[in-house]
Amino acid sequence: MHTVIPLARHGPGVLDLNGQADIRRFHPGIGSLDMLRALRTSRQRQRPLAVTLHWPANPPSDEYPRSLAQEIQLVGCHLGARQPLEYFQWRGAASIGAVQTLMAAMRERFHFLAPGRGDYGIDLDPYHTDWAGMGLLRDLGFNHVCIGVPDARAEGVHALAWYRDPAPIQSLIDAARTFDFRSVSVDLGYGSAWQTLASFDTKLASLIALEPDRLQVFDYARPPSRYLAQPARAQCSAADKAQMRQLCFERLGAAGYHYIGLGLFARGDDDLIQAQERGRLSRTSEGFTLHGYCDHIGLGLGAISQIDGLCAQNSSTEPAYAQALHNGQLPTCQGWQRQVGDGLREYVVERLACDLELDIQAIERRYGLVFSQYFATLWPLLEQWARDGLIELSAQFLCVLPDGRRQVDELCGLFEQA
Repeated sequence: MHTVIPLARHGPGVLDLNGQADIRRFHPGIGSLDMLRALRTSRQRQRPLAVTLHWPANPPSDEYPRSLAQEIQLVGCHLGARQPLEYFQWRGAASIGAVQTLMAAMRERFHFLAPGRGDYGIDLDPYHTDWAGMGLLRDLGFNHVCIGVPDARAEGVHALAWYRDPAPIQSLIDAARTFDFRSVSVDLGYGSAWQTLASFDTKLASLIALEPDRLQVFDYARPPSRYLAQPARAQCSAADKAQMRQLCFERLGAAGYHYIGLGLFARGDDDLIQAQERGRLSRTSEGFTLHGYCDHIGLGLGAISQIDGLCAQNSSTEPAYAQALHNGQLPTCQGWQRQVGDGLREYVVERLACDLELDIQAIERRYGLVFSQYFATLWPLLEQWARDGLIELSAQFLCVLPDGRRQVDELCGLFEQA
């Protein structure tokens, strides 16, 4: 029996991509040796890999690329040479030169798939990437791009000017189409004090007109990790934020975008939407993915790795990160190991987030329990959601109804805290 932290019955819709990894459970008892054991297990089982490399939001020191190269070498030497790298994501906008150097190090140690087979993405700063750079990135093997928020590093008049100007984003989308990138995602932040409902509506309309494959919408008060190093900014009112969220659901829905969850919207023909419809979508510490069956390895400051039951995080400060690598050790500083009972909650949350439904009878058979009794303190709230027309609920099945799609993150949060 579990105690549920009280939450509001349901809100106007959540657009928050934080909380994919339950860092509340992290403790310093997890370290380099735990990560080495996990890498050895991955090598022995020859499991496919998904790797995320983190580049800081603020310009790092000249030493950081060298430290990253050291980590790439150290992690790579504990993995099998033929373990397929099915997914790679470069998080954070870096110079083309830094990308070229570190991609050379990656290819020395990791087995990239043949062109067109893997999913390899990179974050871009629209004010520091041009057509020539897009061509170089395509030559390096990237086939997905995420275009960052141009106003994320500015305040006042500069932020407003960058916010209003769609030309840099349009140029990169045109380049991505020309160079045959598989998908284009655009970040959109809301909630700054200088934003108004009218200006946000105009910005949203301009992005919809550019027809990106995906839009990642987030609250500036809870930004993605790639923006966390930016100074805190003044916020608009809670009422204005709620209206901006509402606009996202209305405008993007009318334009043919589907809400997946965690602030992510995608077009109906997107790979993630198709995977969701077929029950093949997964969710990890990086969000929604087609590669949930892979061992997930994080490289760089604050990066999180998930291998079997281990969730491990690198040091978030550059001195500690660099010192560990200088000593020949992995920079793991904290994490947690899945315990008995954690698997059930993780499974329920992932399947609910990805499939928008739960086969309660199958869960009961799999884990040997009565679902309504195990989540007894949560069940009355679920019944209220059902009466409000947000979910369909029975002893055998839970299904998120169309009116409840925008509350799916909040619904998952109830189970995460159960």
